Amino acid sequence: MAKKVLIVYAHESPASFNAAAKDAAVAALTAQGCTVEVSDLYAMKFKAAATTEDITGGMKNAEGCYADEIKLAWEEGRLADDIKKEQEKLKEADLVIFQFPMYWSSVPAIMKGWMDRVLGFAYAQEKRYSEGIFKDKKAMLSFTTDCPESVYSDTGINGDINVTLWPLQNGILNYCGFQVFAPQIFWDPATGSPESRSAMLEGWRTRLQNLCGEATVYFAPLDYFDKEKGFLLKPEVKEKYASRECGLTVGIHMGKPLPANSQTKAGV
Repeated sequence: MAKKVLIVYAHESPASFNAAAKDAAVAALTAQGCTVEVSDLYAMKFKAAATTEDITGGMKNAEGCYADEIKLAWEEGRLADDIKKEQEKLKEADLVIFQFPMYWSSVPAIMKGWMDRVLGFAYAQEKRYSEGIFKDKKAMLSFTTDCPESVYSDTGINGDINVTLWPLQNGILNYCGFQVFAPQIFWDPATGSPESRSAMLEGWRTRLQNLCGEATVYFAPLDYFDKEKGFLLKPEVKEKYASRECGLTVGIHMGKPLPANSQTKAGV
């Protein structure tokens, strides 16, 4: 099991199901000998907006972009203290769990702000995806919804949950290099019975006992793409997968049907 775990938690109510899921994870992981640290973003009053205030001494280039300036500030040790503290936690962690309620098919603003500000230095063109800065770390999403699973099915009104998860799991976590475990999804706990909510939490505790033995979600490696041709799939890769019924991944589908459950199950 991962020895050091960081839980990035975003819910303002200590009586929420998200709080119970966070507490269950802390207890289960601690019982396995892990060191667990929680970043309770609402309790911390974490600043969500990425601004020039994140850089001590201001931007070197007033017309420069935030991403370039934040990376330079990181290299020079000029980031705001709240960012430094979170990056230090991240540096020490073997596993990062993001615990949150799904808002507008994404993470709450305060958690997106954490990703923007704390992970900003990892937004690098030269080291990304399978070669990303955090390629030796693991991460996962654990979240609640306010609707049953059917609503996020491939015939449901919100659409396939695998499509919803692609920007988060590929565009943020995989981009930074994290090996991504399949998400823990708690479907509509608010309308469930006390027994069903207890069963959800028990299932979470059980999964955590063997989590690091699980395979991770599949993403196409960086070397599948030709840098000299705008990072398009290499011809030999396209040929290799040409006869497959489904596309390579949710985003890189090659004009074919999406691979089923590829963002919710490992190794698909």
